[in-house]
Amino acid sequence: MSREGVTLENPYRRLKEEQVELIHHTSLELLQDPGVLVFNEEAVSLLADAGAKTTLTKEGEYEAWWVSIPPAVVQSAVESAPSRVVMGAREPDNALVLDAREYRVHFGTGSETNFWLDIKPESFVSEENKDNRRVFPSITKRRGTVSDLCRSAHLAENLDNLDFFLRNVNIQDPDITESNKDVNKFFASLNNTTKHVMGGLTDFKQMDSVLQMAEIIAGGREELLQNPLISFITSVIKSPLQVVDETAAKLMAVARLGLPVVISSSPQGGSTAPIEEAGMVAQVNAEVLTGIVINQLARPGAPVIYGAVPVRARMDDLHDMYGVPEFVYYTTSCAQMASYYGVPCYSSAGVADARVPGMQAAAEKMFAHATAPRAAPDLVHYAFGLLEKTNTFCPEQAVLDNHHIGMVKFLFRDPEITGEDMERVKKTVGEVMKSPHRLYARYARRMLRKGGIFPSYPFEGDKDDQDETLLQAHERVKEIMEKPPQHLPEEVCRKIFDQVEGLLPRINPYGG
Repeated sequence: MSREGVTLENPYRRLKEEQVELIHHTSLELLQDPGVLVFNEEAVSLLADAGAKTTLTKEGEYEAWWVSIPPAVVQSAVESAPSRVVMGAREPDNALVLDAREYRVHFGTGSETNFWLDIKPESFVSEENKDNRRVFPSITKRRGTVSDLCRSAHLAENLDNLDFFLRNVNIQDPDITESNKDVNKFFASLNNTTKHVMGGLTDFKQMDSVLQMAEIIAGGREELLQNPLISFITSVIKSPLQVVDETAAKLMAVARLGLPVVISSSPQGGSTAPIEEAGMVAQVNAEVLTGIVINQLARPGAPVIYGAVPVRARMDDLHDMYGVPEFVYYTTSCAQMASYYGVPCYSSAGVADARVPGMQAAAEKMFAHATAPRAAPDLVHYAFGLLEKTNTFCPEQAVLDNHHIGMVKFLFRDPEITGEDMERVKKTVGEVMKSPHRLYARYARRMLRKGGIFPSYPFEGDKDDQDETLLQAHERVKEIMEKPPQHLPEEVCRKIFDQVEGLLPRINPYGG
């Protein structure tokens, strides 16, 4: 079994077939001229052996190579990349099956935010009427910690529309260092959710330790390959068209392990990529294809995911913008390119530029939630709790997003219109017309119980003309946090802490 996600029989296709072909050929031309600037010597060697032309150059104090990748090399890599990728989970029913030909969408968390919003209800008295006392949410912003990441994974475990967990809190405790960050963030995630866990590596040297942890949980190396309960993100491309040295090494290592990996390209339209849609999509496509080529040269048939996370720049300060129409244009067109190659797609939706929950955040998030997933990317990250672009996480916002995504899933459902349905309609209309009241309420309630009608919004919150939506979401967060976490078994935890170096004893739920 696996998580169902939402299936789209007829995904939205923004680009015409001839436009897809134009972007494809433009990307191939870009990969030949100007080519890609590669800073990793092993990747250059793999590309050269495959037929790419390489030219040694100097970028400041670093050696680099201009690499011209022939179309045949790209075509070979795309053909060897699997269209079906399995992403396992501690709980088998939470596994994800990504199939580029099925158009099934799954929603998850991300990104590694720097800040956490705490919300606390506080009472206030009107200056004009001392008898008028109201409760409003007080918001405090602070740096994220390991404890917050644990809480966030526990929250994710209990949000029914959340399908996978991508570490969404940058752990910044005083005892977290570059050499122990990866093992602690992966353990905090795996120990608090039974859903699939995805993450990036801060320090390449920590890969073996993270892998060892995952093998202990899965039951061994072969068991992990059969049930890959972790996957990796590699931002191997520094836009425009540059392959980063250490990230390329991570990409090749993950490929050789046979674990799923996302090739993430996230340029900013107007600064590190063209701002117009055609230019943005062509560059993202060229960058992701570069990553897929390196991945498949390292190990043909390795599970790989086309990761397109393009954003648009504000032209006054060059900050990211997610709540603009261009963001949807970029992502939907990139998802269509992934489908063209038959490679599973990782995309994004539901990021608010707003700093706090409210009307602006709701509008920006729902605009993207209701549009970008219609292109049927297999994975939609950034979908829960993100505010201030990808800089802040708010658990109350995640609870609201969970319900909003449920509304979107309901919106995406295919109509149920069959001959049997029409016979039932005729029977119902006939019964109502013969009744004294001629109302359909009894039949509507029956449909509501069957799930055929979307239930009422649980956060209406208009008591005494006061919007209590955020307060009600806060109460829901409290309810979830009071539930017992789905920790790893004690013997597994003890084995991990005995064998994996760098873990903080204080995050062991069974003590040191």
